[in-house]
Amino acid sequence: MRRMWPEELKPILEGAEEVMLEIPVSDRGGDHPAGATRRAALRLRLTEAEYQRIWPLADARYRLDGKYAGKAVTLIVNNPHYHAWHPADGGTEERLSGSGAPFTVKYIVVHLLMDDVREEAVA
Repeated sequence: MRRMWPEELKPILEGAEEVMLEIPVSDRGGDHPAGATRRAALRLRLTEAEYQRIWPLADARYRLDGKYAGKAVTLIVNNPHYHAWHPADGGTEERLSGSGAPFTVKYIVVHLLMDDVREEAVA
């Protein structure tokens, strides 16, 4: 199934930073131990409200268009192989409302695995 990243959530990707994740050697045992791997990803610093909006997309693959056309992403949430890149505290920021009242904005840092999407050509 080809799922596209929801149109209303596309602005969230505008501040994404492309990073390379260094996944360590797996300790799974067996005849063929897995080696270290490098995976492309997007790192996002989101407000709690933005994170709550993308949470339902966790662990599913979504195709992108625009700047990231030809790519697909998967939000890392609880996969044990990517524990180091699970959602984490992204700090806080103090702001003033329009009326001058101070408030705190909490941020969360998330990673989305990013891979190429290969389309078959129609002959």
